[in-house]
Amino acid sequence: MGVPVLLDGERLRARLVDGGPFAALDVVTTTGSTNTDLVAAAGRGASDRTVLIAEEQHAGRGRMQRQWASPRGHGLFLSVLLRPKVPQAAIAWLPLIAGVALAETVDRATGVPATLKWPNDLLLGDGGEWSKGAGILAEAVAGPDGMAIVLGMGINVFQQREDLPRGAGGLPATSLAAEGAEVDREEFAVALLTSFAEVDDRWRGAAGDVVASGLLDRYRRLCSTLGQQVRVELGADDQLRGVATDIDETGRLVVRSADGGTTAVSAGDVVHLRRA
Repeated sequence: MGVPVLLDGERLRARLVDGGPFAALDVVTTTGSTNTDLVAAAGRGASDRTVLIAEEQHAGRGRMQRQWASPRGHGLFLSVLLRPKVPQAAIAWLPLIAGVALAETVDRATGVPATLKWPNDLLLGDGGEWSKGAGILAEAVAGPDGMAIVLGMGINVFQQREDLPRGAGGLPATSLAAEGAEVDREEFAVALLTSFAEVDDRWRGAAGDVVASGLLDRYRRLCSTLGQQVRVELGADDQLRGVATDIDETGRLVVRSADGGTTAVSAGDVVHLRRA
């Protein structure tokens, strides 16, 4: 990996906080985990839409406590503290709508084909050989100002394939650069956070209703899991096989088994087997 150009926190604040959609933004050189830091900040009463970006994380993590490689200056590792006034049942949609913002930003800003593997893994590639380029993790925090959500995103930007571990479900890992994109990380960060704020505004404006806001349809269009033969790992000795047919209004993956019955899954590791 070459020597990275580090992000300028003052310039990002000027673009995203001063007259922008966010309340606060900081860039730190290194930390354990931006999610962990904002969970602590939420407990201290930090504002809605506080952003923390780290150039390097020593304890970055994804879903199910998996480690996320976060080398200095080679990715975009950020978390956003959110305090949405929506029904509790709608909160599960936050990481999925973040996936919408991320996939749409990658498509617009880089031209790299991007899709979503349910629930919120970003896949990059040409449609034949998808690889994992990013992950999203949401954590709920109870504090003095009520419930907050810390939403973390880790995007591989400059890493080469050989520098990255394999992803969950046996997926190879990739980065925007490995897929042929030339990326200015500052511009990409601004585009991503602006897109996320637009999606979040639309979701909150509809009181968390993903149908009324149009976000369910946007997610379905981006989700390559739909129409796939899948294996869903539900636990140590429990799995579900079938065709992924839908994402329901609560964000669950609907799988039709060989006997024609359907099961809605709210959590689990999904492995794409083949197109149905």
